[in-house]
Amino acid sequence: MKVSEVMTRDVRLVRPDHTIQEAAKIMAELDAGVVPVQDNDRLVGMLTDRDIAVRAIAQGQGPEAKVGDIMTSEVRYCFDDQDTEEVCKNLADQQIRRIPVVNRNKQLVGILSLGDLATIVEKGSAGATLAGISRHGGQHSQSGGLH
Repeated sequence: MKVSEVMTRDVRLVRPDHTIQEAAKIMAELDAGVVPVQDNDRLVGMLTDRDIAVRAIAQGQGPEAKVGDIMTSEVRYCFDDQDTEEVCKNLADQQIRRIPVVNRNKQLVGILSLGDLATIVEKGSAGATLAGISRHGGQHSQSGGLH
């Protein structure tokens, strides 16, 4: 099955000049911890709730801080014509729960989440992906102490 068959097409975006408060409101409306950042029809980053907490609030920045100053600019993405099996493996390997979907012209066309994958017949893949993403440890683990 192709990613385009299961991805969410209606994607809410923020721009680098939005405030983190505006972005957080969108996240709350979506009940999601991540939102893509787009500038001039290009995907330029991803903003996570962790970015807001660690790169803004913990550094003393307030709700007027700009998304572009704290977003993660290294964007991992998949293509809409990729096979879901391949993407599932990559999500597990990288411990990612949501990933932007682009076409071959690298224009954002959707977002793929574990929830989207759970709806397909290949339930074994989604389960294995979730197990891989949720494995103990990793760069955001709270059990390994400070580095």
